[in-house]
Amino acid sequence: MPNKVVAIIQGRMSSSRLPGKILADIGGQPMLSRVYVRTARAKTLDEVIFATTTDASDDPVAEYCDFSGIPFTRGSLFDVLDRYYQAAKEAKADVVVRITADCPVIDPELIDNVVNTLLEDEYDFVCNRLPPPWTRTYPIGLDVEACTFKVLKKAWKEAKEPQHREHAMPYFYEGVQLSTVNRQLQTGTSPRGYNIALLHHTTDFGDYRWTVDTPEDLEFMQEIYSRFDGRDDFTWKEVLDLVHDNPELAKINAGVQHKTLKDIDTRATKKK
Repeated sequence: MPNKVVAIIQGRMSSSRLPGKILADIGGQPMLSRVYVRTARAKTLDEVIFATTTDASDDPVAEYCDFSGIPFTRGSLFDVLDRYYQAAKEAKADVVVRITADCPVIDPELIDNVVNTLLEDEYDFVCNRLPPPWTRTYPIGLDVEACTFKVLKKAWKEAKEPQHREHAMPYFYEGVQLSTVNRQLQTGTSPRGYNIALLHHTTDFGDYRWTVDTPEDLEFMQEIYSRFDGRDDFTWKEVLDLVHDNPELAKINAGVQHKTLKDIDTRATKKK
């Protein structure tokens, strides 16, 4: 029986560092549309859903998705794990791919690499980045995580810590010791018994920042899109070439500090 692979893009208007960013204009389209269109080009996906929240602040997101024909669901504001589980359950997904709405140069080929690794080798969770203390070799903003619905349901039932609920999938890989198979693959079994695979690029570009969390990030991304003359199907390696040929671009957001798993939205605990 074939697996139904569903990508779920998470996004909300009440971002702590740049409120409203997912509807910010990038080359004539809202950022969430850029992410949706690029994600949908992945060949391994059967469906792509935008998962926003039931909070009134996200009414404009729901309205835009409805107007644009983007499938969407609405769920918990702070419990992102629940938002993913409910969306995946409704979609009858067998495999769930996590994408965030602040990554407008997400690459469909990288999505396919992650999904194919999970399907072919029967891992519980596969990604192309993990937070410290692990290392990453793909630029920040090309992040793809995938898991089976079976383990997502298990995590949804068992995970209690705030970082597990807000960041959706650290319950799977927390504490895992990874062994290097080759330059592009590390694997391991987490203390909770999940089989994990981490994909790498042969050259380390992990310090490059291609996500949108701040005004500087948004300026950088608007500049990237402006250089492609209206195209939106450029690959991540074309962006890499552009940044290498124009080093002034990376300086736009060079001072931005990336958030970590320890950065929990304090508004979530205040609501309780």
